[in-house]
This record gives sequence, C-alpha cells and structure tokens, in this order.
Amino acid sequence: MALWGGRFSQAADSRFKQFNDSLRFDYRLAHQDIIGSIAWSKALVTVGVLTETEQEQLQQALEELAAQVNENPQQILGSDAEDIHSWVESQLIARVGDLGKKLHTGRSRNDQVATDLKLWCKKEGVTLLGQLDMLQQKLVRLAREHQHTVLPGYTHLQRAQPVTFAHWCLAYVEMFERDYSRLSDALKRLNTCPLGCGALAGTAYNINRQKLAQQLGFEQATRNSLDSVSDRDHVVELIATASMSMVHISRMSEDLIFYNSGESAFLELSDQVTSGSSLMPQKKNPDALELMRGKTGRVFGALSGILTTLKALPLAYNKDMQEDKEGLFDALDTWGHCLAMAELVLNDMKVNEEKTEEAAKGGYSNATELADYLVSKGIPFREAHHIVGIAVVQAIEKGVPLEAMSLAEFKALAPEIEEDVYPNLSLSSTLEKRSALGGVAPQQIEFALNEAEKRLDSRDIPGLYVRAARMTDLDGIEELVNYWSEVGENLPRPRRELTRSIGEFAVTEQAGRITGCASLYLYDTGLAEIRSLGVNPDFQRGGQGKSLVEFMIKKAQQMALERVFVLTRVPEFFMKLGFSPTSKTFLPEKVMKDCDVCSRQHACDEVALEYLIPYQRSLIYKERVA
Repeated sequence: MALWGGRFSQAADSRFKQFNDSLRFDYRLAHQDIIGSIAWSKALVTVGVLTETEQEQLQQALEELAAQVNENPQQILGSDAEDIHSWVESQLIARVGDLGKKLHTGRSRNDQVATDLKLWCKKEGVTLLGQLDMLQQKLVRLAREHQHTVLPGYTHLQRAQPVTFAHWCLAYVEMFERDYSRLSDALKRLNTCPLGCGALAGTAYNINRQKLAQQLGFEQATRNSLDSVSDRDHVVELIATASMSMVHISRMSEDLIFYNSGESAFLELSDQVTSGSSLMPQKKNPDALELMRGKTGRVFGALSGILTTLKALPLAYNKDMQEDKEGLFDALDTWGHCLAMAELVLNDMKVNEEKTEEAAKGGYSNATELADYLVSKGIPFREAHHIVGIAVVQAIEKGVPLEAMSLAEFKALAPEIEEDVYPNLSLSSTLEKRSALGGVAPQQIEFALNEAEKRLDSRDIPGLYVRAARMTDLDGIEELVNYWSEVGENLPRPRRELTRSIGEFAVTEQAGRITGCASLYLYDTGLAEIRSLGVNPDFQRGGQGKSLVEFMIKKAQQMALERVFVLTRVPEFFMKLGFSPTSKTFLPEKVMKDCDVCSRQHACDEVALEYLIPYQRSLIYKERVA
C-alpha cells in the first residue's frame, strides 16, 4: 500500500516501484516507527483529533504489532509495501479499520522518517558506546597484565626506542577514548526531535512538540521545520565517527599483524581468530585482523557516499535522502562487528616476552641514551648526535651493541665518556629516564593505568543497566555462576536450583549481553544474603558489581529487611559500598545451611560483612549494644 495515489490515474511501473521502494532496508526502523506512532497518537488526543478511547485502541494495536515484529522482523520483507511507514499503517488499518487512517493526521513521511532515523541512531549509538567501553577495558586489563613487558618501539618501521607492551595498549586506549568522546558528542547533537514539523512548514495542529519530544526520549524539539526534515548531519557525524574509529582499529590490526608475523614473532594469535591455507598446511593466517583492516574501506566509502549525496541538495526533503540509510546501516554494523572482533582478538593472545625484550635490546635503541649522556657531560646535543652516529657505525661494523664497546673505543670518540656510561645504556635505565607525564617509565605506566581504570570505573555508560532476571537469562546466569565457582570465588549452584530461584536474581546487561549477576537469598528468619555475585571477566571494571550490590540493597529495603550480609574475600569492595565487618556468630542460619557442608569450613578465608538498611540502623545498633 502506498501512502499516496489520489493524484495519479496510472499505476507505477513495476520497475519503478522496485527502484523506488525502500522496505528492503528501512524495515529495520519498524520499532522506531511504531514508537513514534504511539507518541503521535497521544499528541492527536491533545488537539481533539482522537478521543482517548481511540488512542487506546491504536496504542494496543501498535503494541501488538511491535510484539509481532520482535518475534520475527524478517516477516516485514514479505510485504509489497513501499516503505516501513506504509507497512506499519497498512498493518494498523488491518487491525482497527478506518481508525488507523486517522493516525497520519498532521504528520508527513518527511518528519516521520527523520524521527525514526534519529531514534534508531540513538539506540545504535548507545550500543556502540558500550562496545567501545568494552574494548578499552580489555586493553587496560591487557596493559595491566603486561605492565613490565618490554617492547621495541618503531618509527618508519625501524626500531627506535624501547617501550612497554602496556604503553602500546594504552596508546590505543587513548585513541578509542577519543572515539568514545566523538560518539558521545554526536549523540548529544542529534538528541532533538523532528516530529511535528510536517513535510517542511510544520504541522497545522497545535501540538506541544516539546512534550512530544520528551515522550520519545529526546532532550528537546527541533527549532526549524525546514531544517528538521532535511537534516542528515547526524548521519554524516556517525559515519565520520565510525570512519575515524575504523582508522584506529585498522592501525591496531596492522600492528598486531606485524607483531604476529614470523619475522617478529612478538605474539601469537589464538586459533579462534585465525585460519589456515588450502595449500600450505603450516600457515596460520591473521584473517580477523586483515578483515578488520579491509572493512575500514567500506566505512570510508559510506562517508564519501553520504557527503556526495548531500552536497548540493536544495531544501527541504528530496528523494536522494533515501540513500542515507543503507550506507549508515552498513557502516555502523561494520564498526560494531569490528569492535567486537577486536576485543575477541585480544583474548587468549600470547605475548612472547623473551622475544620482545630481545628485540628491544637490538637495533641500537639506546643510541639516544648515549647522546643524552654526552649532553650531561657538557657536549651540545647536535655534536653529541654526530658522535653517537659514528659510534653506531663502528658498533655495526664490529657486530656488537653499543653497550659492548670498550671504554677506550668510546674515549676515542669523546674523551668525556667515563665508566659511568654503561649503566645509562641498560634497558631499564632507558625506560626509567622517560619519566615525564605520558612516558614509558614504570611510575608513569602505573599512573596511566590507574587513571585509565578510574576513568572507566566512573564512566556512566548509557545502555548498561541492572534489572530483575528473566527465565531467558538462565543460560547467562549459569555460565557466570559456573565460572566463578570453578575459580573458587562462589559456591556452585546446579541449574535446577538456579531455575527455582530465578526470582532472586538480578543481572546487568550491556550492549544486549548479560554481563553480570547476583542473587538475594532470604533465610527463614528474615536474614538476607547477597550470593552468586559475579561479573563476566571480559566486562569487569565497568561498575557492574557496584550496580548489582546497590540493586540488591534497594530490593532488600523495599522488602523491609533489616540487614543484608555477604561472605567475601574482597571486603574492601563491599566496605566502599557501606558494608561493615561483622562476626559469623551473628549469622547462624548461614553457618548451619552452607558453612557446615563447605569443604573449607576449617580453613575459611572469607570475611563476613553486613549492611544495615538505613531506616533500621539505629534500631539494630541499640539491640546489639543491649
């Protein structure tokens, strides 16, 4: 069904219809179109176009349609509708009859599609922020793990000065931090609602557009109807942000491809992200990294395409703008897939520390240290630079590193050189001297790691939220409980028990994935325990443990409980959240239920902590004192 036709006496040619229709790609906006339609139906009530009863009928039908779409979005593609807007309207009319035809009153497809696309961009942008955060967290954990692993640094792909693998990881943390900032800024700018702008001149109905915008989750309504329906700056910004981030992903991929090569052998990639050769059985190819590097070009192409499409368009809407979606969808899909793959590549990656240190010692990477030493003896740097160049030539001719040259050989070049030159040429000295902010000295690496961890811990990630668990979360909960019980942090819990107690659980969800869980177990006496607290190790340092504990405390408060307790090996974490040490003698129910059957009951290293619910604190304290 087309949303136009009265003006025409002939049907569209089938070839034109196929060329013109956009349902094959804009079906992805179904959810947003339904949300926008519900909000518009409420706005039409305020101007007397719909009664409240009619609006309720429309909303119920639209919500049923949304549930149908969620079950199988691909079903939309079986229709011959022109676009997602006409598909939603035809489905609505099929459900409520002529009432469905009233919904488009005062609304144009121009402001409708502009709103749908912005809603989609907001949702997708939040998911991508979460993925950027996950990748940064993975890099920081890798940096912490290899804080003291020496790595040769390069300029012009020639060994230059030694750095550390942690310093390399943190360099990409900074790059992705800028990507995170750019994406956050883009999402702030697009957070305005075009709905109610009509085709180009605004709607003829006195709709409260500011209220409408807030109902849809936008910060405010757009200010100019002509600009609103033709604005695609947010599409350009998002693809540009994706392009910049893909540059960073591609550069990281290139580094890792080189480090993984037989010529350097600094690291080995996991079998999970590599493939073999159909001819050469010895090959292990870094295909994941090469594909990320290769896919960068298609994102660049999407940016070039949208800029070229928009560069000479007159105001307001033109059909050219239908070309905004395919490139946007593909660019953000590709970016998201590459962010996830980059994180996967860093998993199980083995760094050959002996090889990296050996390489860092070669290539005369301590030549700058010798020049700095000469400067400390009063020789001007330019002259020192020349002397060291001669020294390197002589060392190369002898086939030895600089530190293997004799004192006599050094003195022949510069009489100022003394025995104290040798400590200055060591690898550790080379690193320690780079102690200015941002350098590779151990104290600076530690500072940078601490700052990065604090920054990520304090980040309020849109799209990361805690909620009560559902049965559909059972697999994710079981995986987390099993993982932490295997490493000895939590008690094991069989699936049958987890199924029965699903109502006790809460989960954290990030970028559509279950990343953490905890349960609040209630004993017969009313004593409550936070149990099975665990966060996916690949998603740690994101504030999820804190969020889960706070969720459980709030739940306990709503249940009018007096206190909750935990047994833990990390008491510092809980004490930061307001827990206080207590004695296990105050937890008889726990001791009887779990501790008596625990294999470590006589060598228990867990600390008991309790949290007094705020409005019960004084009462409990008085009872304890008494």
